[in-house]
Order: sequence, then structure tokens, then C-alpha cells
Amino acid sequence: MKTPAGKECKFYYADFHRGRNVQECRLIARNLDSPPWRPALCRVCPVPDILRANQSESMKLEATVEKQFFGLRQVVKVTGWCSECFSEIPDPMVGCPNCGPSARPSILNLDEGPE
Repeated sequence: MKTPAGKECKFYYADFHRGRNVQECRLIARNLDSPPWRPALCRVCPVPDILRANQSESMKLEATVEKQFFGLRQVVKVTGWCSECFSEIPDPMVGCPNCGPSARPSILNLDEGPE
């Protein structure tokens, strides 16, 4: 679904059908320690870019709203972990360094012979 910032995000939900006015970020809503989500946070949220750059099914994301600059500005902080190898992902934009495409053997790599 398209966010208020105009990007596609699978965690954003909106329902304006027949007078309803429901907007939420289901990723931030899962984190009970996070301050509440506001539609303006979609402008600075890195999650749509992460989802577009990395389509790994094993990558699980967690997001929280953090205050910066003496509480005057809010940003979305995103962390990730891999459900295959149960390790933290240092950069969710790149994906898991242990299970990612560079860690898997390729059938196109003919330089390596059978072991």
C-alpha cells in the first residue's frame, strides 16, 4: 500500500472506506517500547527502501521511533535479524552477510570444481 510519502510499503495500512479514518504502521505498532507512529514519519522512514533493495524472506525487521536533536525531530530506527541463521543483520539494506546471495553457491560459477 502507498504511504503518505508516496512509497510502497507492506507494513503501512490505511482504511478510508465509508467514513473510516484508519492509518497505521504495523511494523512500529508491533514494538511496544516505541513512541506512537504519525503519518509524517513516512517521509523519513527507511523501510520502503530496504524492502525494495532486499527481498529476502528470512530478514525480519523491527522499527522504533527515536527522538533526535533534543527531542525536536523524530526518526525511524530500523534493525534486522535473520530467521535462517538467527543472527543480527548489521545493515538491513544489504541483508544477511551469512545467508545472503553472496554466501550461497551459484550454479553459474564454473571456476569451482566438485569437491
